[in-house]
Amino acid sequence: MSGISRRQVLIAGALFAGAAAIGARGAAQAGWFGLGSDDTGPVYTGLVDGVAVGGYDPVAYFTQGKPVEGSRDFTATHRGAEWRFASAANRDAFLAEPEKYAPAYGGYCSWAIAEGKLAKGDPKNWDIVDGRLYLNYNDAIQKRWRADVPGFISKANGNWPAIAEK
Repeated sequence: MSGISRRQVLIAGALFAGAAAIGARGAAQAGWFGLGSDDTGPVYTGLVDGVAVGGYDPVAYFTQGKPVEGSRDFTATHRGAEWRFASAANRDAFLAEPEKYAPAYGGYCSWAIAEGKLAKGDPKNWDIVDGRLYLNYNDAIQKRWRADVPGFISKANGNWPAIAEK
């Protein structure tokens, strides 16, 4: 191939596959690049706690730019999971716009979803991309994720509808 690298061909193929999946399921459901809605499917609540985002306040990532532990004094139920917040104001902001603050893919590891698998998302391994919170499994996976965030989001968006139905 003259002028086109193997990587470019692979990226183009992944984007095409993601676009095809989105066309089949609808852009709003698939959440193209985190701008739509992926508020269907399971929410990762851990094996012991039963609390979304490991008990961390999902609003704080946006307002304080870091993970902040939520309190049992400020909780809400959304999509069958308990969510904890650092303040009543954060809880109320979440309840007003849960799709804005809830992590993509139910808080499961975004990189794993891109690989077609389910793995826990760690609230300390996070990124906000285009106004959407993404969690990853650990530091090593976070590093892999950051090597091609748009590509992994595209793949994850294509994979999530089928994973969410399981």
